[in-house]
Amino acid sequence: MNRYLDWNATTPPSGGVLEAMAAAREVAWGNPSSVHGHGRQARKLLESARETAAGVLGVHPRDVLFTGSATEANHLALSGASSIVTSWLEHPSVSKMAEEYRARGRPVRFVPARPDGTIELEAVRAAFEELKETGELGGRPLLALLAASHETGVLQPLEGARALCDELGVELHVDAVQLLGRGPHNESLACADSLSIAAHKIRGPKGIGVFAFRCGRAPVPLGRGGAQERGLRPGTQDAALAAGFERALRELEELRAGFARAEAARGLLEAGVRELGGTVHGAEVPRLPHVSNFRLPGWQGDELVAALDLRGWSVSSGSACSAGTAEPSPGIEAMLGREAARGALRVSFGPDANLRDAEQILNELRKLAGAG
Repeated sequence: MNRYLDWNATTPPSGGVLEAMAAAREVAWGNPSSVHGHGRQARKLLESARETAAGVLGVHPRDVLFTGSATEANHLALSGASSIVTSWLEHPSVSKMAEEYRARGRPVRFVPARPDGTIELEAVRAAFEELKETGELGGRPLLALLAASHETGVLQPLEGARALCDELGVELHVDAVQLLGRGPHNESLACADSLSIAAHKIRGPKGIGVFAFRCGRAPVPLGRGGAQERGLRPGTQDAALAAGFERALRELEELRAGFARAEAARGLLEAGVRELGGTVHGAEVPRLPHVSNFRLPGWQGDELVAALDLRGWSVSSGSACSAGTAEPSPGIEAMLGREAARGALRVSFGPDANLRDAEQILNELRKLAGAG
């Protein structure tokens, strides 16, 4: 079995999460909308998870919606916006959906990224001012912004973005999927009018996410159906998934401490990458402690992924949601251009990472660099 260094793609569910889900499936398999005992048991677990998520995110439980994924949560964030400003640094669930809205005629602006992987707030200001001047701003303009990059781990200037949004009268949606459980999130999450998170990025189950919003910032539903989730996200909820999500949220501090310890392994890896003539992306600005994105001379990122896989290492060349496409990462391309993006490799250590992991994968990279 490969050694797994792709924790930004997904995480293995913790033992506590598996236990919580197994217990829930035994006793809470009913429909949470049913008024009988089986339904009430499922509803109890669902609402407990909602309250826990609300406490972590700093919102009222009523303003926490369970979704099928963070992708769906991001789509909810964009659904009611009259105009959108974002960047190609975003997860494809934001950038590609924004592009789709633009094709349908909604006012959308993509702002440039700096080479260090942060957005230019003055460009954000200019984009909204242009929308206002052209009469396209509308009554609910939105800035959609990553808290932390899924590719580089670079942290975006959320406090500055919040101040700018307040000045301009703009809503701020924060994709906090990679920040939660990896970096200090309390102050950053407080900046947002709406948030998206995913259970499977914090050792919870796949198939459940959260869209959370401040009072009065409810989304426009993506579809119609039953009254579940206040009618904003219809469909029968899975109490066992919610129970697993809740357990993962309760284990956040332990997870964050583990990711913080991974910084030493990353430092050793990146020192070796530089010795090989490689370039580390985003290292000059604050970023998450466990993830490294770099390129080596003479290698394409997908070639390195395949070569390392054969040698027992699971890593990636970008967002797992875009893996298998012929196109390079749009995020790295926005930072550094197309050729740099084609060479990008992402190593995201887990909370159990150690210096031996870094030494061993670095040895493989040395062999490959010599062969290249």
